[in-house]
Amino acid sequence: MASVPRPSPGGSSDRAPSICRPFRERTLDGYDVIALLLDGKTFAEDEIVIALGITVTGEKVILGFVQTATENERVCAALLRALIERGLQIEQGLLCVIDPRGCAQRLLTVFGSQALVQRCQWHTRENSVAYLPKSQRTLWRRTLQAAYEQPTSVLAKAALLSLRTELRLLNASAVTSLDEGLDETLTLHHLGLFRSLGISLKTTNGIESLNAQLGAYTDKGDRWRNSEQKHRWVASALLTIEPRLHRIKGYRHLPPLRAALQREIASSTQRQEHVA
Repeated sequence: MASVPRPSPGGSSDRAPSICRPFRERTLDGYDVIALLLDGKTFAEDEIVIALGITVTGEKVILGFVQTATENERVCAALLRALIERGLQIEQGLLCVIDPRGCAQRLLTVFGSQALVQRCQWHTRENSVAYLPKSQRTLWRRTLQAAYEQPTSVLAKAALLSLRTELRLLNASAVTSLDEGLDETLTLHHLGLFRSLGISLKTTNGIESLNAQLGAYTDKGDRWRNSEQKHRWVASALLTIEPRLHRIKGYRHLPPLRAALQREIASSTQRQEHVA
């Protein structure tokens, strides 16, 4: 994709439709997406939530973005539905990597049983240690990280649960934060692919790196006249960045991820049919 010149803050708003078109109209059915990373970036008084796709061969594709006041679940759901309308294929299974306080429920409402959620382990850890005295945070970062690094879901969950009693003595709110979506922080463990794909998909680092690159274009802007101008800057920067994105580490293990997702989807479907 050709680079797009960086717009100036005072540029004409009639350029917005053409620059933003790839993120509103580009068909997605030609991309074999196996993972989706969703995260927001503060942009003046708003937040821009970006959807980044990972194809089965490891390439990164910027699927779309939406402007919102926060990572509003309703707005995120509208973005996800728009991706499906543009051709995003989810029938073969999709791993969705999100902030632990992101729109997991709306995501599953839109994608149904075809999606599994991996909550960001880094954010989960940091949200929990934030409740602790500063003198305790470094120790508990290492302790929680060591638990997450266990090779299987059984060992990792047992390690995390064993820490709850000691952690509760320091701050019960830290335990509540750690417990939130605990099983969804161990999805890659459950699929048996933590060792091979955890470096790329256990956290939202992949999209946060994209947000950092976006910030190099947009963070110095201080005269935002309207929404179209913000969209123009974001779209122009993303189109410039996209061709420079590298394949994820461990991409050779993405086909096994697809097989694992399909097994999990089939198992979930069977359980639902049995209950019915």
